Amino acid sequence: MIPVALSIAGSEASGGAGAQTDLKTFQQLGTFGTVALTCIVSFDPKNNWGHRFVPVEPQVIADQIEATTAVHDIDTVKIGMLGTPATIDAVATALAERSFRHVVLDPVLICKGQEPGAALDTDNALKQQILPLATFVTPNHFESLALSGMEKIDSVEDLTEAAKRIHDTYGVSVLAKGGVVLEGPEAVDVFHDGEQTVELRSPKVGQERVSGAGCTLAAAVTAELAKGATPLEAARTAKAVVDSSIAHRQGGNTPFDAVYQGFYGKN
Repeated sequence: MIPVALSIAGSEASGGAGAQTDLKTFQQLGTFGTVALTCIVSFDPKNNWGHRFVPVEPQVIADQIEATTAVHDIDTVKIGMLGTPATIDAVATALAERSFRHVVLDPVLICKGQEPGAALDTDNALKQQILPLATFVTPNHFESLALSGMEKIDSVEDLTEAAKRIHDTYGVSVLAKGGVVLEGPEAVDVFHDGEQTVELRSPKVGQERVSGAGCTLAAAVTAELAKGATPLEAARTAKAVVDSSIAHRQGGNTPFDAVYQGFYGKN
């Protein structure tokens, strides 16, 4: 039987992020992918490509999780875009009712398109209700700052300290992403699980962010964990998948490109 992974995430209509990216990543890594959609996100070409955001009803989210976990034996789940406190409450309840071995959280702390007050409420709910249930988190630079409580992350040493603080606070394996934010020719991510700290390095592929890279990283970690990899092995593979996906990025009419996973393992 092919290992099954569940993505609880939003739909991003143009295919460059969210559940669409998760499913592509799962497939590329030989994992059967399932999805419970939490929201519908679409770019607004009339408003500088900002995000339009429509939440899915909490009961519908719960129904999707109930259905996919009834059909398949699933012990590995990835949490992506949630977007509202009501959604977070529904997902937290569903997670608590089930015994997932791995809960990989891409800790989205900024929901574009919402008022700051609602975004803050969502961030707080995510920290209070979802993070305690996670086993592996993949914060970007901003999210590492927010979760670690540090004032700045300007170096690999800072990023390492942030990863350690996040682990100590939440008891999770951490893959903190340096990406293009940290200076230097290499993209450096830091893995820390309380027992080992490992820097994962690769040459930067350009200097600009690429849409869907964070989704791809967390989804690749999820797929590898579902297949039986250790957290560090999953982190290493995930970084390689992201590197390939950025190198073979998909252009469009937006001012940014999107990842494409289809070349990983073929070159």
